[in-house]
Amino acid sequence: MRTFYIHTMGCKSNQFESSIIEENLKNNKLEKVSKIQDADLYILNSCSVTHKSDNEALYLLRAAKHKNPANIVVLTGCFAQIEKDELLKYDFIDYVIGNDEKLHILDYINSNEKCIVSDLMKMSDFNAVELIDTSKTRASLKIQDGCDNRCAYCIIWKARGKSRSASIDFIVEQINNFSKIGFKEVVLTGIHIGQWGKEFGLTILDLLKEIETKTNIKRYRLGSLNPTEIDTELLKFLQESDKFCPHFHLSLQSANDKMLHSMNRFYKTEDYLKQIEQINSMFELPFLGSDIIAGFAGETDEDFEITRSNLEKSGLVQIHTFPYSRRNGTVGAYMDNQVPDDVKNERASIIKTISKNKYEEFIQKNIGKIHEVLIEKRRDKHNGNLKGITRNYLTVQIKSDREDLYNTLQSVKIKNYEDGIIYGEFL
Repeated sequence: MRTFYIHTMGCKSNQFESSIIEENLKNNKLEKVSKIQDADLYILNSCSVTHKSDNEALYLLRAAKHKNPANIVVLTGCFAQIEKDELLKYDFIDYVIGNDEKLHILDYINSNEKCIVSDLMKMSDFNAVELIDTSKTRASLKIQDGCDNRCAYCIIWKARGKSRSASIDFIVEQINNFSKIGFKEVVLTGIHIGQWGKEFGLTILDLLKEIETKTNIKRYRLGSLNPTEIDTELLKFLQESDKFCPHFHLSLQSANDKMLHSMNRFYKTEDYLKQIEQINSMFELPFLGSDIIAGFAGETDEDFEITRSNLEKSGLVQIHTFPYSRRNGTVGAYMDNQVPDDVKNERASIIKTISKNKYEEFIQKNIGKIHEVLIEKRRDKHNGNLKGITRNYLTVQIKSDREDLYNTLQSVKIKNYEDGIIYGEFL
């Protein structure tokens, strides 16, 4: 039997697509292995959000060929899409396969073509592919691909093409299929799900109304949204929903208006801080996450202090931050006044501390509260406890020997937080 090893970098869309690749390979009688040395086929589903990502991809590809010179090395994902013309010069890469083609990798392996990458900017249809991964407790459903924004730091619009949406009928059918085979929760993912439905003259709210009335799923969770895509009408709808999990991930990128303007982001810090207050007032203990870039080109000490102050006073729960990394092909890479690496790293460290404090404060607010927890199909690998996820995105562990609770919804009281673990007990 032929074997394969797959490594995934980057976003949830890549993770979703890797699961589809894996499922297709298994359906074609290939066996997944856990060691590169045992693989006939090595696949890297790459990210290209920064040059560091590109360099990491090259390192992984070179190492894979070194560990097993006989294996077929395939590069796919965003790095392959953007740098296709340059990559085949490397003798440790056998195939370069684009983002649209990667879901059918076997069709291209052993062909005479070594580089198969379509122009995604010419594509208008969503590639609707079903994934039913029963090894997972929560189902993922990709509802959108591509992005129509042109943010100054980002190359992903070139790597993913223009925004393309799955149809309502496809989404509803997939969610109901998930329900039939036992899934209790679905996570709606995409590159920019807030742009879902633009080509149909619809909005994400129109889709959620259909999911609410036409599916049997118990819970659904949304991927990242821009502040401009959240309004009072959407929040009121979600507030009244029995299915929506109060977990918001806001794609903010900065908490300073000058930097937002430089990044080509079309909102003001004051507006989204008020929006965060509104969300916190409308939902009970909602989880509010965000992305923040530290040290974008032109960010002065004074600019960062404004960001730091605004993040401190915000009602966010968790802040995913990273130092700005220049990416050729983006506007930001050629801007003046690039920030030194040591300064960027220091600023990112400060934001990480803010995030840690806010997250721990949020956990304390949840202690003593009763939550609906979806118990995962696997126990914690370190201590053997049952674990599950609350609607507001907290992972809780319960000391229990019961095995009949996997993939069930249970009422759990949060008891304490110790050594980085949230403990609860069944009611």
